[in-house]
Amino acid sequence: MDTRDLSAAGTVAAIRRGELTCEQATADALARIDAEDSRCHAFLSVPADRALARARALDRAPLADAPLFGVPVAIKDNICTRGLTTTAGSRMLAGWTAPYDATVVERLEAAGAVIVGKTNCDEFAMGSSTEHSAFGPTRNPWDPSRTPGGSSGGSAAAVAAGMVPLALGSDTGGSVRQPAALCGIAGGKPTYGRVSRYGLIAFASSLDQIGPFARSIRDLALLQDVIDGGDPRDATCDPRDRSACSSGLDAPVRAMTLGVPRHLLAEGVDDEVRASFEEAIDVYRGLGARIVDVALPHSRFAIPVYYLVATAEASSNLARYDGIRYGLRVPGTDLGSLYAQTRSAGFGEEVKRRIMLGTYALSAGYYDAFYAKAQQVRELIRADFEAALSAADVLLLPTSPTPAFALGERMDDPLQMYLADVFTVGPSLAGLPAVSVPCGLTAGRLPVGLQITGRAWEDAAVFRVAAALERERPPLGR
Repeated sequence: MDTRDLSAAGTVAAIRRGELTCEQATADALARIDAEDSRCHAFLSVPADRALARARALDRAPLADAPLFGVPVAIKDNICTRGLTTTAGSRMLAGWTAPYDATVVERLEAAGAVIVGKTNCDEFAMGSSTEHSAFGPTRNPWDPSRTPGGSSGGSAAAVAAGMVPLALGSDTGGSVRQPAALCGIAGGKPTYGRVSRYGLIAFASSLDQIGPFARSIRDLALLQDVIDGGDPRDATCDPRDRSACSSGLDAPVRAMTLGVPRHLLAEGVDDEVRASFEEAIDVYRGLGARIVDVALPHSRFAIPVYYLVATAEASSNLARYDGIRYGLRVPGTDLGSLYAQTRSAGFGEEVKRRIMLGTYALSAGYYDAFYAKAQQVRELIRADFEAALSAADVLLLPTSPTPAFALGERMDDPLQMYLADVFTVGPSLAGLPAVSVPCGLTAGRLPVGLQITGRAWEDAAVFRVAAALERERPPLGR
C-alpha cells in the first residue's frame, strides 16, 4: 500500500482493517524523510530505531480507541521529547537531551502516534522564515529557493512534502499559521489556555501556544482534539470543558456571518493574495454565508505592540540560559565573563536583537513608556476583536500578505521580516483561535492561505468554516 497520500484518519483505518501495520506506516515515513529531506531540511533529528521500536510495540499490543494509532508525527524541536535532543534551533541547546515529555507528547503517544523526528525552527521560535535556525534554513517544498515561513517552518515543510501526515509546531505571533499558508497546508493556533504549554521551551509566555499542522482540516481537527485539555502542570491551561474541534465539520455555513476587516487590506497585500482572498469570500457567499465589513481600528498598532510584549517576555524567559545549569557553557575568567561569553556564542543575531529590545523595554525609566503602554494597547486590540466578533461569527483575512518570499530576501531587513506576521499577531495578542486553510495558488504556483479567527473557546466554529472552504477548494497538490 502506498502510504504517501494517506490521511491520518485513513492511516488509522487501514491499520485497523489489517491492510497496513504500524511498522510499515512508520518505515514508509522514515524512507520518505531519508529520500526527500535533503531537499527541504525539515528535520533536525530522526530517531529511526526508536520510532520503529515504538511501531512494533503498537503492532504487538494494539491500543483500543486510539485516534492516532500508528500515525507518524513530527514534532517541532522546541517541544521537549524525553530521550531526544531538543535544541529549539539554537547553539545554546545543541546536543541537549530532554529529560521529560511535554504534555502534548504524552497525549500523542497515549493516542497511538509514532514520533518520527524533531523539526527545524527559527532559534527559540523567533522568526518568520526558519532562516534563523543555528542549523541552517528549511526550504519550501513548493519552491526550494523560497522560505517555508516560520518559526515552525520545518514542521510545515515536513507535512507539505508528504513526509508525515501530521506535525506539531508552536505559534506565538503566527508561527504555525504563516508557514501553513506559505506551504499550502492547514495549520492553527488554539484559544490561549486550551492546550498545555508544559514542555514547550518558552519564548513569550502570554502568547506561546502549541498548534497542529495537517494536509486537511479533518486531520487538523483530529490532532487538535488529541492535544487538547486542561493540565495542572501549566497554570495558564484552563481546565474548563471543551467542545471537540472535529464536531460539526460537515455542518453548513449557511446563515453564518463572516466579518471582513477590509480596511486592513488597503496596502501591503500582494495582488494575487488579494485575488485569492476575494475568491474565497465569493465561495462563502455562494454557500449562503452573510459577509459583513467589520473594523479593527487598533490593528495598525499590532506589530509594534507584539514586538514590545514578546521581546520583553523573551528577555525574561531567556535569562535562564546562563551556562551554569544546562546547555552551552563557554568558560570565562569570572562569573560575569562566563555569562557574557556563553550568551554571545550561544545566541544568534535575531535572538540577541530581541533580548536587547525586550530588556530595554523593561528597564527603569522606560517600562511605563514602552512595555506598560503596549499592554494597554493590547487590551484595546482585544476589545476590537470582541466587538467585531459580536457582529460576526468569525473574521476572515489573508494569513500572509505575500506568498513565500525568497530565502535571504529579508534577512537584512528585520522590519520587512516582522511585517510577514501583520495579519497573524492580532489574534495572538487577543488570545483567540485561528486557522489557516489554503485558498489558492499564484500564477507561479505558490500557495495562498486564508486565516479564519473566532471567538475565544469557539475553536470548533473556526474549523467548521475552514472545512466548508476545503470542501469547495480541495487541498492543494504540488
